[in-house]
Amino acid sequence: MPAHIRKGDVVYVRSGADRGKTGEVVSVDPKSSTCVVKGINLRTKHLKPTQQRPKGAVVKAELPIHISKVSPMADGKPTRVRFTVKADGSKVRVAARGGKELGSVSPSRKSK
Repeated sequence: MPAHIRKGDVVYVRSGADRGKTGEVVSVDPKSSTCVVKGINLRTKHLKPTQQRPKGAVVKAELPIHISKVSPMADGKPTRVRFTVKADGSKVRVAARGGKELGSVSPSRKSK
């Protein structure tokens, strides 16, 4: 089954420490059903000193969150997603709120 979010979507975080925030999807991993959202789920990692970094470092990184915790935005509000098949056979994502088309899932299947 196709995921309800795609890379580049603006999403609303529904639960967790970053609940209520919005951000852009940087990547989606369908195997683990997770996504990385820009500016969301930031964690700090302390790196040991090495020859390349004699002083060490403190790095902030965005960690993945489960896709069930995010919803795409349509017209500035979070929405659920429906999948519909158009007359030409292409499958598209449609916002449940307002019916706005969010993007295509598969190309046209019409025979030539």
